Amino acid sequence: MNDSTRPLSVVIAGGGSAGHIEPALSFADAVRRLRPDARITALGTERGLDRTLIPARGYPLELIPPVPLPRKPTPDLFKLPAKVLGSVRATRAVLRRVEADVVVGFGGYVALPAYLAARGRVPIVVHEANARAGLANRVGARFARRVAAAVPGSGLAGAEVIGIPLRREITTLDRRAQRAAARAHFGLPADGPVLLVFGGSQGARSLNRAVAEAFDRLAEAGIAVLHGHGAGNQVPVPAGAASAGGRYVGLPYLERMDLAYAAADAVLCRCGAITVAEVSSVGLPAVYVPLPHGNGEQALNAGPVVRAGGGSLVSDAELTGQRVCDELAGLLTDPVRLAEMSAAARRSGHAGADEALANLVFDVVGEVSGK
Repeated sequence: MNDSTRPLSVVIAGGGSAGHIEPALSFADAVRRLRPDARITALGTERGLDRTLIPARGYPLELIPPVPLPRKPTPDLFKLPAKVLGSVRATRAVLRRVEADVVVGFGGYVALPAYLAARGRVPIVVHEANARAGLANRVGARFARRVAAAVPGSGLAGAEVIGIPLRREITTLDRRAQRAAARAHFGLPADGPVLLVFGGSQGARSLNRAVAEAFDRLAEAGIAVLHGHGAGNQVPVPAGAASAGGRYVGLPYLERMDLAYAAADAVLCRCGAITVAEVSSVGLPAVYVPLPHGNGEQALNAGPVVRAGGGSLVSDAELTGQRVCDELAGLLTDPVRLAEMSAAARRSGHAGADEALANLVFDVVGEVSGK
């Protein structure tokens, strides 16, 4: 595995959800730019979005058995020795076949077997996107050569804070230059402020309901709404939308998030790690609404940008149409405040994290094999 004459072989482990896959693929894109001869192999499972997102980006996918993990260590974890062992064996076979020089893990179903398969055989680098590390990365960090994190306070000892690897079309987005084309793409008014609302690929019912309640008052203030409501949701269409002259555009899914960001002046959204990183990187002020369940990591994800002045945090239980108006109507009609919050958000952004992680990985491989 340490033949310095052959191309670098990088194995990425970040399957399951887009929150794990997207940083892994953005990192892979950076490796491809910086080391065009490198061979990149992605580990994935039949579950989740692995089989859709990874091949679409041009990377070979090796499927291994999934190992579902609880968010915290529980007795259930120790009831899966056969599944864990089978997945580790399958992963080890992949590492041998591709002559892996390094395993870079991003958490999720495939990360734990990847870490266990590589331990003592192939150097490991761990990247944690969330403000609170998941179980797989907490395990992997114990025997990784380097650990990187998106924000401080992940709970991983010795983690180097570098941000989250993001797609280049996001980190290089010129919102001002793309504004007119983006608004035309969605059929939004060319002039006046636009509020972008989305709750991830599945949407968010509480956001949908609050926007429907707030729309008439937003429209009275001259604010248009671009609403990604989620494909499976029955959306309460705002009462005044039909007569609002294109000031409400509702879509099940926002295919071009870069254009959605370019069209907008502020955002109402959840605060998954990728969402916070993208919204802050493009310099959009935001009202972040954490999921009302889980381990509280979403509120922690938004913490740095909120503290920097680039957004505010509203609990799901407190999100009403009136609260949307209170938080956003004044902001969207105040160009000076918008500019100040935009600059604060951008300062909290994650541009350059993809290449920072790639160079960190190159350093690890260089220390081990001289590549």
